[in-house]
Amino acid sequence: MASIFSKIVKGEIPSHKIAENDDFLAFLDAFPITAGHTLVIPKREIDYIFDLEEKAYSDLFLFARSIVPALQKVVPCLRIGLTVIGLEVPHTHIHLLPLNSMADADFSKKIKTSQDELAALAAKIRAEIQ
Repeated sequence: MASIFSKIVKGEIPSHKIAENDDFLAFLDAFPITAGHTLVIPKREIDYIFDLEEKAYSDLFLFARSIVPALQKVVPCLRIGLTVIGLEVPHTHIHLLPLNSMADADFSKKIKTSQDELAALAAKIRAEIQ
């Protein structure tokens, strides 16, 4: 059964894309814990990050890293944090989190944001990447 992320890759579920290439996709989390909370995934469905082939693993992190400068320009923060948990969706993903304090990394708290706000934020971040 395809994960929700595989359905996003195929365009079956809408998302607020930030960046994309042949192998990877970055998009705003639909239920963010901070403004700009971004998910970075391989397009190929692999459940566990440590099951990725070495090159895919390295390339995933390099792709995520390429998004950070744009995220920092658009979302005021002290730094961009990165975490891999991998329990909610059976598809490898990296969380990029704009952080101003450790409290910003609390996954038990979601912020309220509208689809229009996510779309506008994604557009601003994309503009900084291109």
